[in-house]
Amino acid sequence: MRKTLLWSIGLVAIMIGVAIAQESMTDNHVLTTAKDLKWGDAPPVFEKGATMALVSGDPSKDGLYCVRLKMPAGYRINAHWHPTDEHVTVISGTFALGMGDKFDKTTMKELPPGGYALLPAQMHHYAMAKTAAIVQVHGQGPFQLTYVNPADDPTQRTAK
Repeated sequence: MRKTLLWSIGLVAIMIGVAIAQESMTDNHVLTTAKDLKWGDAPPVFEKGATMALVSGDPSKDGLYCVRLKMPAGYRINAHWHPTDEHVTVISGTFALGMGDKFDKTTMKELPPGGYALLPAQMHHYAMAKTAAIVQVHGQGPFQLTYVNPADDPTQRTAK
């Protein structure tokens, strides 16, 4: 649990840099286009290969946040859960979600562009980009991702 918190703090540092570049400190509204988003490596709690952009808020703090995750075809996120509700909207590509403690392609539901999922707090789920995909994730911070099987956590593998 502490490692997840430490990696969440690392996520903060990354996202704050992006947030400063995208949002005025004195103005709370956000008006942006897809081409204006600043993409960088996704936090270490995700497998390598995905990139992330901050749309609004600060995922490391209490309050609403909105990020986009860009993944290549075949990119997987193994079974995990979050302490707060997660809202996922597919921007492009085909993104598949499944519920449970183990990744199982046969039980996944494919979501095309415009597809939406609400994953309640504590719900165990997993995901896969069936094609190159971009999803928008929003929720109540601070963002935290805990893998059902700790061996699936990329931060645990790199720490050894």
